[in-house]
Amino acid sequence: MRRVILITLAAATLAATGWAARAATTEPAHPLPAAHQPTAPTTSDSRTLAAQLAKARLATARYATSLHAAKADGYQILTRMIPDMGWHFLNPTIQGFDVTKPPILVYERHGRRWQLGALEWVFTETPATPPLPGATYGSFGAACHYRDGTFVFARVQELCAKRSPQTGAPFNFWHPDLVTLHVWLWYPNPAGLYSGTNPFIQPFNHT
Repeated sequence: MRRVILITLAAATLAATGWAARAATTEPAHPLPAAHQPTAPTTSDSRTLAAQLAKARLATARYATSLHAAKADGYQILTRMIPDMGWHFLNPTIQGFDVTKPPILVYERHGRRWQLGALEWVFTETPATPPLPGATYGSFGAACHYRDGTFVFARVQELCAKRSPQTGAPFNFWHPDLVTLHVWLWYPNPAGLYSGTNPFIQPFNHT
């Protein structure tokens, strides 16, 4: 298993430069205003992105195969497994965009083992300037979140039940409609670096 993880991480590293060139062609998960449509990356953009990804990998390497390390640093469950995506863990103390400090880590689970797949940032509106070259965005509807990772979509907080309808877990918080930015830094994604979903995650959907 350790060999498989190391091979996977090596593949992700080799793919990063290719992703930098392909990222701008990835279709966004929801239509963007014309002013925010990604443009073809230049050589300078590709170099900038590669440098930014290298910083992000160094900063998050300790979390790559250790959910325990992430929890020790303040990450807590946000969602359970979302198909073709993963389990989301949020650090509520992290604000704004810093490529070395993702507020959300997206993990894949296989039995008792956890593998970091993507880093994620969320915004209340599409950034006027892409935080990373060629960035494309997804979306996540307004929702009530509960302390065990269950959630229910709701347009206003007043509609949130005090306990999860699925499990009875206590209410945690509500958020409005969000613009999402995924960066598949720790797991290869044939759909693109910024894609909201990853077909390679399908084997983990029911683990």
